[in-house]
Amino acid sequence: MTRRSLPLYAFLLLFGAAAGLPRAANAQDAAAFVGNLGTQAIQVLGPSVSPAARVARFRELFSADFDVAGIARFVLGRYWNVATPQQQQEFLRLFQEYIVQAYSARLGQYGGEPFRVTGTRPGAEETVVNSQILRPSGPVQVDWYLVGGPGGYKITDVYVGGISMKATQRDEFAAVIQRNGGQIDGLLAQLRQKLAAVP
Repeated sequence: MTRRSLPLYAFLLLFGAAAGLPRAANAQDAAAFVGNLGTQAIQVLGPSVSPAARVARFRELFSADFDVAGIARFVLGRYWNVATPQQQQEFLRLFQEYIVQAYSARLGQYGGEPFRVTGTRPGAEETVVNSQILRPSGPVQVDWYLVGGPGGYKITDVYVGGISMKATQRDEFAAVIQRNGGQIDGLLAQLRQKLAAVP
């Protein structure tokens, strides 16, 4: 499996990031959360769903269950602190739609492989839920980092095959900004261009 293909398998279940949430999730409840939401995502986002419906359903899932602002702050990294409030708000809007469009398009490629939760590792601030996607070529390890808050559970990171999803996205965006002389507007322009090209 290539590094580029890894995000597909994580988003078949769920993906998100959160910042500053208050406590670690209960291990048993966290495992049930990952298992239930993963099953739900597979059922509503599989290849039998039309592209338009898949986009709409993924947008609902992403907006309802993931800390979009936390994701955006992390992946923009140090550039978040130098961005103007207007740039921050535009990035939040563009980033959310970019994730929805990019990953909902890939979900149609999912082959229906089963997944299973294999264990949990409680921590002081986060609980790690270990799982596997059972592919014919061999299992893919997916580790979910969760915290519990007043609004329920949130995912702070997802490691697929040992690769952090949010760190990978941050590296990609940082490279775009660096190619544009360290200017955030270069990243915003690229995101606008990608979204404008969506059918």
